[in-house]
Amino acid sequence: MLSRTADHLLWMSRYIERAENTARMLDVNYQTTLLPQSASQAEQGWSGLLSICELLPEYRQRHGSIQPDRVIDFMVADLDNPASIMSCLHASRENARAVRGTLTTEVWETYNQVWLEAGKLLETDVLRIDPSRFLEWVKYHSHLSRGVILGTMLMDQALHFMRLGTFLERADNTARLLDVKFHSNERVPAMDLDDDEELDFYYWSNMLRSVSAFEIYRKVYRDVITPERVAELLIMRPDMPRSLVYCLNQVVGNLERIGASMHSGSQSRRLAGRLQTDLHYGDIREILHTGLHPYLTHFLERVHALGMAVTREFLHPEH
Repeated sequence: MLSRTADHLLWMSRYIERAENTARMLDVNYQTTLLPQSASQAEQGWSGLLSICELLPEYRQRHGSIQPDRVIDFMVADLDNPASIMSCLHASRENARAVRGTLTTEVWETYNQVWLEAGKLLETDVLRIDPSRFLEWVKYHSHLSRGVILGTMLMDQALHFMRLGTFLERADNTARLLDVKFHSNERVPAMDLDDDEELDFYYWSNMLRSVSAFEIYRKVYRDVITPERVAELLIMRPDMPRSLVYCLNQVVGNLERIGASMHSGSQSRRLAGRLQTDLHYGDIREILHTGLHPYLTHFLERVHALGMAVTREFLHPEH
């Protein structure tokens, strides 16, 4: 396969996954602001979200003070923000258009339709009336796009590059989502329950629902929701579809199907294998003891390095 084609396929999937995960992060933060809290707590939540997405300086430069409606518009509809949901949907559609001949008709029509319908939905002023409705729409149509790919595409290299892009992006975004509540560097030692256990329960319930994991949590733990177990579920569970270890298992598997082998000296396979092994043999108690925020920060750095290695090896190979 041409490296140019592989590049479009990988980023087509990364952008649609990024749009979904931005919607998930926004939704959990929006739902949390509906709980009783002070104005300073609400502002800290929105600024933390912007910081984790590496958008706080750009937002401050353009909008100044933190205002929920401006943050939502900036992260959803602003096409001048390359990380906004609409920018991601547009980039995903443009990458699909560039390799339209490689895709089935159903896949192309789905990506094209998502972009067109998203614009029409925003014209209804849905962000002002009910932001969660639009965010749920984005999540649903991201699921739809993956289903169409798996249901109509040949199981060849094209599919494996798309799946590789999906799980690289999902690993990055699951880590960012989990880090939203623990962005402050001062909370290094461990996670403690809030004074108000009822509010804490609602926060973690919303977070689990934002990654479609509430029912999974109940099935696995059959007990009260605690931050420690939420972290364990989203980091260490290999049977949880959005956990970090599950994503790395999928990344390694798709790299092998593409042709990246430890025996051929593949840097991407080596980096992915090391990260996969660290997750498999990690201990959630040690992670929480040393601090979830620094752990996730280091994880994000390693995923970024892995993505760069994939780019060098397959997408822009050196001649």
